[in-house]
Amino acid sequence: MGDDWKRQIDRLHEGLVRRDDPTEWVTEADAVDASYRYPHLALRGPVFGLAARNPEPGADWRLLRPAISGTPQEARDSLNSLLWFKAKDDTDDPRRRRELLDAVSVLEHDPVDELTVLGVRYRVIRGDEFARSGPSGLEPPRPTDPPPTDPSWEGRQEAPLRDLEFPLTPDRDDGFMAGAMKLALKGFTYSGPWFPADVRHDSERAVASHPDVALLPVGFGVVERNGRGWLPKGALMPTPHDARRLLFDGMTEFWPLLHKFTDRQRARYAQAAEQFKAAGQADEARVGDTLFRICRIERMVRSGPDGPEPPRPSDQDDYGPTKIHPTMDEDGTIHHGN
Repeated sequence: MGDDWKRQIDRLHEGLVRRDDPTEWVTEADAVDASYRYPHLALRGPVFGLAARNPEPGADWRLLRPAISGTPQEARDSLNSLLWFKAKDDTDDPRRRRELLDAVSVLEHDPVDELTVLGVRYRVIRGDEFARSGPSGLEPPRPTDPPPTDPSWEGRQEAPLRDLEFPLTPDRDDGFMAGAMKLALKGFTYSGPWFPADVRHDSERAVASHPDVALLPVGFGVVERNGRGWLPKGALMPTPHDARRLLFDGMTEFWPLLHKFTDRQRARYAQAAEQFKAAGQADEARVGDTLFRICRIERMVRSGPDGPEPPRPSDQDDYGPTKIHPTMDEDGTIHHGN
């Protein structure tokens, strides 16, 4: 352990002791236990989101859209829509609307990752998504993870992640074990022959250009193990219960339609779903040889002197820029079909 790393760990520990918060001590003890039971990191890969920084001195970069997109272009498209609706709904000033629409036009033609519009800096940001793993597989939720805002199992519920307005500040006090994780991740790079050379090179360069690490709010997802490893099933959720509901709805509604189950398959999945629901806070469900698990998902974003890391040259897009919304004039007139 290097002296600088040890000094930072000591500072984190001193801060935890000074606060003397019983709830925080329980959370930290939970995290320490998880570090022993799930000592390895299983990397899923890059994720992309949208951040902004207001022009006021000392303003932080903050997330405007969750860092969950699979490609940079998805995040660019979210910026396109954000600015178009600002032009439509948030101003009556033709000059301000024109500046917003000019930025939209750029995003319709060029894969740009940063724009300054009306004094606000917008940036497509890049992160990495990972889970902890151990001998029993990927880490399930911890007892101290966030409770649901709605504990029911019925109805359609929107479950937004806690990413909105989250500050991308590496020196944020996230707790002792989270601070230790950030220090450990500073030198993280993609390594191994299964990663292309340009991916490894960009990863190594990012350690120097964006040496600090910010951890995003933890999320929860459904993963499937069927003999080929763990595979993600569905979106990232803000609480374990939301992920459990996602699994229940998948087994009873979505997957039977998507995969055109037979009546026998429908019955097997429905029975397994009801058993899972009846258990209350179960983290696993099994159908035949297939195991589903509620998994704890973590994300990191690198940061440098100028803020969070943008996409890397080796990051891949499935498609390019395109026109998403109708043409709008400075006076707010929308020309449908154009």
